Amino acid sequence: MGLTLLATTYTAYAQDSAAVARGKAKFDHSCAPCHGKGAGDDGRESLPGTYSLKIKYGETLPAALEDRTDLTSEVISVFVRMGAWSMPPFRKTELSDAEIDDIAAYFAVSSRAGN
Repeated sequence: MGLTLLATTYTAYAQDSAAVARGKAKFDHSCAPCHGKGAGDDGRESLPGTYSLKIKYGETLPAALEDRTDLTSEVISVFVRMGAWSMPPFRKTELSDAEIDDIAAYFAVSSRAGN
């Protein structure tokens, strides 16, 4: 019984680790150009999406998406599918529901790790 539980736990961990890795890769490719950490190439202290969230939320929420703890797949999906302000909507052919789940898994880990 203990070995079965250990194997099941390891399998879940491996799947979660794979989802986190895929989520980071997809975030880096599709989201970080606007919502990543670091300076923008327009002279601002941060990238456009991060900068606008800093203005919107002030000190109430982190501007960097990777630092947020409230971004579930469902929340991310609303913004990704509908778009917001200058952020365009993404079709499922551009960012699938599974990829959104992976990004949410990455955020869950990155926000706990303080990355």
